Amino acid sequence: MQQSSTNPRGQSPISVIGAGVAGAWQALLFAQAGHRVTLHERSDAAMTQSTSHWAGGMLSPYCEAESTEPVIVRLGLRSLKLWRDYFPQTSFNGSLVVAHPRDRADFERFARLTTGYQRLDAPAIAGIEPSLEGRFREGLFYADEGHVEPRKILPELHARIRGCGGTIEFNSDVEPGDVTGTVIDCRGLAARDTQSELRGVKGELILIETDEVELKRPVRLIHPRFPLYVIPRGDGRFMLGATSIETENKGVSVRSALELLGAAYAVHPAFGEARILEFGSGLRPAYPDNLPRIAVNNDKIAVNGLYRHGFLLAPALAELTLGYVERGTIDNEVMQCA
Repeated sequence: MQQSSTNPRGQSPISVIGAGVAGAWQALLFAQAGHRVTLHERSDAAMTQSTSHWAGGMLSPYCEAESTEPVIVRLGLRSLKLWRDYFPQTSFNGSLVVAHPRDRADFERFARLTTGYQRLDAPAIAGIEPSLEGRFREGLFYADEGHVEPRKILPELHARIRGCGGTIEFNSDVEPGDVTGTVIDCRGLAARDTQSELRGVKGELILIETDEVELKRPVRLIHPRFPLYVIPRGDGRFMLGATSIETENKGVSVRSALELLGAAYAVHPAFGEARILEFGSGLRPAYPDNLPRIAVNNDKIAVNGLYRHGFLLAPALAELTLGYVERGTIDNEVMQCA
């Protein structure tokens, strides 16, 4: 899986471009390892223009095995450990997959393609999620999975970077050729000036609020067209997501809003009385194969193509980049060297 190169990058200054979850994890690991790190972000500290701002924050490598390649599961499992090690407060309450009887065939297909779960009957579902009592006959409980809230964890990542001696420059719209030393390009779709293969895949979300439903973990409803995630955000708030649409048009469509809200109602009718707080969408950067890539060209390293797995993959990809810079280690499944 990995091999060693004879040309590690040494101790040159590290410039990371893009302060979303991918770039923030790169900056954190390099800063903690003692490198001189500057993290550049073209927007302000609120990060509302970042794809990460509109992410679900699910850490679910076992569930992702249903629709992706084994490398995503491998990197995702490594990332779970890094999230636990660096941010012990991360919520690891597992995730729950459910379906209505009409979608049982899809539910069983999901079970066949994934591992790491325990089958639950209706009483067991009610035992871990009392709000779902009587709603579903059975479920799949992935006890080792977790989730983070992107809008809370990004500021924590940035604070940790500064605590390790790193510098963050917001409103700094730089390109790889504008800075010296080792440059790690985590610009997402903005990197198409050098990576023409990238495309944007829209993911839409709705943020709602209700005090009539309580959930301790993400609940994934098997759906004929796309899986719905209901992710607890605390204080009675829930994120509904997420679509995956091959378009770069921003905004939430009426069709998507109806489907997301309708599916949430199918999880629990009380969501029908919830208050809608926000609609939003983000464009996820993806390569044609929907797999991440670390592309190395001398002192320029591009980390991109995280698709809809940004929060799941970012820690493991940062660890791989650090290993290459410090020891010349190459992960043949992920890294491409010019």
